[in-house]
Amino acid sequence: MKTKYIDLISQTFEFPQEQFEVEDNELIFNGVPLMDIIKQYGTPLKITYLPKISENIQKARRWFNVAIAKADYQADYHYCYCTKSSHFEFVLSEVLKNDVHIETSSAFDLNLIEVLEEQKMFDKENFILCNGFKKQQYIDNIAMMLDKGYVNTIPILDNIHELDMLDAAVNTKCKIGIRIAAEEEPRFEFYTSRLGIRYNDIIPLYLHKIKNNPKFELKMLHFFINTGIQDTAYYWNELSKCISLYCDLKKICPELDSLDIGGGFPIKTSLSFEYDYEYMAEEIVAQIKNICNREGVPEPDIFTEFGSYTVGEASAVLFSILQQKRQNDRELWDMIDSSFMTTLPDTWAIDQQFIILAVNNWDKEYERVFLGGLTCDSQDFYNSEASLNAVFLPKIRASLPTQESNDYFDEDPQYIGLFNTGAYQESVGGYGGIQHCLTPAPKHIIIYRDEEGELCTKLFAKEQSYKSMLKILGY
Repeated sequence: MKTKYIDLISQTFEFPQEQFEVEDNELIFNGVPLMDIIKQYGTPLKITYLPKISENIQKARRWFNVAIAKADYQADYHYCYCTKSSHFEFVLSEVLKNDVHIETSSAFDLNLIEVLEEQKMFDKENFILCNGFKKQQYIDNIAMMLDKGYVNTIPILDNIHELDMLDAAVNTKCKIGIRIAAEEEPRFEFYTSRLGIRYNDIIPLYLHKIKNNPKFELKMLHFFINTGIQDTAYYWNELSKCISLYCDLKKICPELDSLDIGGGFPIKTSLSFEYDYEYMAEEIVAQIKNICNREGVPEPDIFTEFGSYTVGEASAVLFSILQQKRQNDRELWDMIDSSFMTTLPDTWAIDQQFIILAVNNWDKEYERVFLGGLTCDSQDFYNSEASLNAVFLPKIRASLPTQESNDYFDEDPQYIGLFNTGAYQESVGGYGGIQHCLTPAPKHIIIYRDEEGELCTKLFAKEQSYKSMLKILGY
């Protein structure tokens, strides 16, 4: 009878996989022996493996370029990175090694790009797609970037009034885009996205306020839906409507030459994850070409904005199991040395599931457990892996409970990891600020490879100190 943890994983999933393998009963993540990292830095610990970022960018670029070649598509593909997914310098530094463009969401994003340009990491000729609802500071920063020679800064109109604000602030020729307010999936709480301009308002907006204004050149139509690029009737229907609108607009607006299909490619949230990226890229390119040919208009340049796909699979969070508590006949609680609410806020905010695996002890028997965080909040727990609808980990009952307690202690500490956590968690969690119950943010290390391909690590941030928290609180 196969009752070991490695048997459970091997029988349930195709394993090993591209990102994960096991050597000597210890987990290897993207070629990184995690126990070696834990022995050096301890837990709780956030890690970012930088080469994975470049790997994913190059994969997507290859899929789309191959699709363009197969379809004899007569325009180009441009990869944009959404800074909101992760603003860290080490992330942007790795991203920009791949000659990509940037999509922004707020005024301060543009200040960040200025710093990148000063450090010779960003070229003023690169595209900057300015999305989001724009306050005056955002508009002013767009005008500043244009004045400083960032000639491909393209504000994407989120509402009609932004055009008037731009007209008042911008002194030079300005390329602009228009975001379509796409219809949401039927299961959404609202019918139409709050972002963008209604389909029926876009052509009148161009005719009445853009066409005869010498300051503006309508270059791009922007399309995005919350559920991302999925092989569903809903996605293909919305994409088809967008392409048809592009064709209608192109017939009266010759300078329009770009279609931004937004994001985003999904990332692996389970070991059973399946997604045919190559097929999706080919089908998107084919649909755009077919509709444009039918309507007699040239194919547009295709832009994508991939955030989570770019950085999500590069990161993980590692924890120790401090103690196991038996709360009743059916529930075993493994208590981690940090908090899910503070380190991975999406686990409670939107019930996001990540891949969870044991780091060591793969040769032990397994058991179902619930994972509890350190805070006093009832929501600080994790109890379900996406495919198994539960969390299974190696048994840690190496020592019997004392007469005074039903809690178990392990002489061989159990370490676990939650993987593909690189997008949004730091910004949503308020990185560097006050954490729930004053739980300190864990240390964060960067993992990269030197010119010889050897693994190297660098401490990016120490574990948050009580002094830094008290200073923020005014003490």
